[in-house]
Amino acid sequence: MKLVHIITPVKDSIESTLETIRAIQGSAMSFPHDYTVYNDFSTEENTKKLEEASAEYGFRLVNLKDLTDHPSPNYLLVLQTAQKECLQDEAGLLIVESDVTVKNDTLQSLVEGALQRPDCAIAAAVTVDDAGVINYPYKHALGKENQIIDTKKHCSFCCSILTPALLKAFDFNTLDPSKNWYDVTISHEALELGLKNYLFTTLPVRHRPHTSRPWKQLKYKNPLKYYWIKFTKGMDKI
Repeated sequence: MKLVHIITPVKDSIESTLETIRAIQGSAMSFPHDYTVYNDFSTEENTKKLEEASAEYGFRLVNLKDLTDHPSPNYLLVLQTAQKECLQDEAGLLIVESDVTVKNDTLQSLVEGALQRPDCAIAAAVTVDDAGVINYPYKHALGKENQIIDTKKHCSFCCSILTPALLKAFDFNTLDPSKNWYDVTISHEALELGLKNYLFTTLPVRHRPHTSRPWKQLKYKNPLKYYWIKFTKGMDKI
């Protein structure tokens, strides 16, 4: 792994996004890396704030409206674009989503953990709430704190590194374009390829789920309404 491309896909939710950006750019990282924020059709006001943040914090900003007219979410395009760049640069792909705040040593430790495991496809940091309790999407790991788990369950892309071994072995151009999210599919494909996925409950990151897509909070507050919207409008396909 000659380089690590760090990316954050963004859809509005500017305050949590800026918190994510500041935490990443303030992290202690000894490995070669760069950082790209993919702006997925945020409002004009929030796009301007991202442009200002790009100048202040020194990350590359890619406005997806310059690449596609497909409506948000465009996670597939982000993954395909990032994979292409990673393959060109012999790089790993470290995804930190815009509702996640990392600690100072999270990214360094996650990359080191992946590099120490030649069979690693995905290395993921566990997510916690404001009180430090493991939360969605890793509630299955409650009671397994301070461990490194060889997991058969899917790794979320909340804060995860996809290694060159995975990026070389699985072409993201084969992913189903009718879906919206791909962490489940890619996690399962990694196992099919004979690689392993690791969940680091030793590396908790704060996660405020679905900050950029508030309607998804209905999954917890009003599940019947959430699933009605999901299936009648064809949204949130995994």
